[in-house]
Amino acid sequence: MNYNELQDFIKTVAKSGATEVSIETDEIKLTIKAPPKGKAQPETIVQQVQIPAGVTAVAPQVVAAVAPAPVAEAPATAKEDENSKYIEIKAPMVGTFYRKPGPDKPTFVNVGDIIAEGQTICMLEAMKLFNEIEAEVTGKIVKVLVDDGTPVEFDQVLMLVDPS
Repeated sequence: MNYNELQDFIKTVAKSGATEVSIETDEIKLTIKAPPKGKAQPETIVQQVQIPAGVTAVAPQVVAAVAPAPVAEAPATAKEDENSKYIEIKAPMVGTFYRKPGPDKPTFVNVGDIIAEGQTICMLEAMKLFNEIEAEVTGKIVKVLVDDGTPVEFDQVLMLVDPS
């Protein structure tokens, strides 16, 4: 099972409303447990299985993603209301967030920069593959919410953009 198939499977299970699904192959054991409706995100546990010597198999390098622990909802503040007018740019996958293409290169975008739809704004490294993330909106970068080199989760907000 490759990374994209794994992501599609997790999304399908989340949409189905099932509370628990398990799959086991020669390569991996996958269990997805979803809390009752209104609770935190589904929890995904992926376990590598040791393959006996002499057996040839290709196993995924990194395939673990666990949802964060539930957090009690805080009352809305003025700051949250202020941020609601901005468009959120979210991580399309689990990976490591990079603001620049290389250690000695300039950042893709900075706070205050005007971005155009289709412009590369950051990179996410997932399973040793670097994926350029392009803007889906045109606007001004208001805030970068993730530090360079930090792991991010699927659908985590990376940046806020003012579309006006």
